[in-house]
Amino acid sequence: MSASMKECLQLQLLEMEMLFSMFPNQGEVKLEDVNALTNIKRYLDGIREALPPKIEFVITLQIEEPKVKIDLQVTMPHSYPYAALQMFARSPELDRQQQLLLNKGLTSYTGTFDPGELCVCAAVQWLQDNSASYFLNRKLTNEPSTQAKPVKNTFLRMWIYSHHIYQQDLRKKILEVGKRLDVTGFCMTGKPGIICVEGLKEHCEEFWHTIRYPNWKHISCKHAESIETEGDGQDLRLFHSFEELLLEAHGDYGLRNDYHMNLGQFLEFLKKHKSEHVFQILFGIESKSSES
Repeated sequence: MSASMKECLQLQLLEMEMLFSMFPNQGEVKLEDVNALTNIKRYLDGIREALPPKIEFVITLQIEEPKVKIDLQVTMPHSYPYAALQMFARSPELDRQQQLLLNKGLTSYTGTFDPGELCVCAAVQWLQDNSASYFLNRKLTNEPSTQAKPVKNTFLRMWIYSHHIYQQDLRKKILEVGKRLDVTGFCMTGKPGIICVEGLKEHCEEFWHTIRYPNWKHISCKHAESIETEGDGQDLRLFHSFEELLLEAHGDYGLRNDYHMNLGQFLEFLKKHKSEHVFQILFGIESKSSES
């Protein structure tokens, strides 16, 4: 265990202690894995050898004026605070545009912190101090401006890997969330399960948080591609819609859902969508191009 990793995990535990002191009531801070902090302590004490899962949690904030709730979803990478924190704020009282603006403001604020600085507590304070205007001025900000300037957005494409995707209710949820958030891409069911989601950064991050919450653990974002753009980034999309991808499976396992998808077919699919380079990132296998 390197000293830098140990330092990062110790700082994360310190910040979690501060958060629990700020929000002492039950349910205000909800850990996705209730054993997450214990596992990290065991790892730091040398009792546990394997690197523990990331700390993931939701903080529920009560905003006094107006009387609304905000859920702040947070994921701490193992190398946080020297790596960027993953967070997303949501509220049923905000429409999609206002939620987009709120998260842009939050991301802009946390981006001012230097590597090594803890920022979850500061992000919570920023939301408590600044979120009210996003609720109170919804109508004003939605009115068209006569001198509107082009808005710079970040177009994001995420490549997500899961050990498998079988369950009908999970597949239905993935498709519904993809269509609701105006993202494009695909969900390859079977073993392994692969999801590609592309669109505005805020929409992709909301998709990522939504499908994982509350308890999908065997899933990870293997690769992400981001591009700064003006407008909605429609010209950057490699896919025209968000659909389920069904490929042939290898082997006959009877009633068991333990079958491997045809990766050769999947590689051809990636080639058609100018994404062959992702194959090695996802599987650690170099693709055999017909041109070589």
